[in-house]
Amino acid sequence: MAISDVAAYAHLSSEDVEAIGRELDEIRVEIEESRGARDAAYINRVIRTQRVLAAAARIGMIVSSPLDARVRRPVVAASAVALGLAKILENMEIGHNVMHGQWDWMNDPEIHSSNWEWDTGQPAEQWKHSHNYIHHQFTNVLGYDNDIGYGVLRMAREQKWHPVNLGQPVYNALLATLFQWGVALHDLDIEAIRKREKDPKEMKRQLGQILRKGRRQIAKDYLLYPALSGRHWRDTMRANATANLMRNVWSYAIIFCGHFPDGALHFTEEELDDETRAEWYLRQIYGTANFEGGRLLHIMSGNLGYQIEHHLYPDLPSNRYAEISGRIRALCAKYDIPYTTGPLHRQYGQTLRTIMKLSLPNRMTRDDKPPTDAHPTVEHGRPAAQDRQVRRTEVGGWSRTS
Repeated sequence: MAISDVAAYAHLSSEDVEAIGRELDEIRVEIEESRGARDAAYINRVIRTQRVLAAAARIGMIVSSPLDARVRRPVVAASAVALGLAKILENMEIGHNVMHGQWDWMNDPEIHSSNWEWDTGQPAEQWKHSHNYIHHQFTNVLGYDNDIGYGVLRMAREQKWHPVNLGQPVYNALLATLFQWGVALHDLDIEAIRKREKDPKEMKRQLGQILRKGRRQIAKDYLLYPALSGRHWRDTMRANATANLMRNVWSYAIIFCGHFPDGALHFTEEELDDETRAEWYLRQIYGTANFEGGRLLHIMSGNLGYQIEHHLYPDLPSNRYAEISGRIRALCAKYDIPYTTGPLHRQYGQTLRTIMKLSLPNRMTRDDKPPTDAHPTVEHGRPAAQDRQVRRTEVGGWSRTS
């Protein structure tokens, strides 16, 4: 569907839409002009905390090796939890946001989108393309945005059903468990490979990057650190696997809760025709969803509990989203625009229900999304690079090297 097909927007005149765009632009300018020492101190503090957690966890596993089992096992268990928390912090609040360019204004080469390589399976360069460019520019546009189900799940009724979708409960559990490796393959565009539309040279280059990154990740967590633990290397290997599982399941849940609860709509490519900046803003509001929680929950989720704010301003510092959210809520109320939010458990419950229901043909289930007039069937896959629009600057920096 296009914005004009969304019942919740039917009351907006073209003047209203452009006025909303101007107000959202004003918020951006105000935040950009107010960035400073407080924001820099925040991200540096988070990075220090993450590194202390990771170092303490690694050291705990190593020094506990000679100890009696009654002491060693609790220490290793605590170290596994600490390492899991460190990996979550690095993945969500640090890596994701640094690579969005949220901290580039600091001109710190260590905390810059062009230099950061995160502790997960996907190479940063590929992630910045598939996420910053594809996902954030074409948010929830069927046929363009491969984050809609990650090429594995059917997440919209407009997507063509196939008997293979009956296995979605299993695919979903596997995706959550192995999320870093599912993301690692994301920019390959498996659908294009299946249709033989992928440039073989580019595919070879990307696979080489993924293999090198994956080899380093596996060597670090399952060879190097276990070896340093001596004869109890198995305990360290299990602890590292537990930490990676914690990070994978948490990242999966947070990301899915931001895009698939009731109220987060999908769009067809007609929406992109002559889309104005203001209409792009509206698509971000209605294509994403927030969840509620305390400050610690938001930090551990990369502040993606403010997914609406993040999609409106993906390159603004994440610690400012809470401040921005009050103004976005007020703006939505002013123009009678839906602002989708709710408790984390409810948002994931709705998402899980959608995954289960869409494993079946549409005729066998009821539509839980807001009513619209258009439900075309859309084939999976996305247009070639030359057929896509020029990206918007706010989606963050990315590069495509040869």
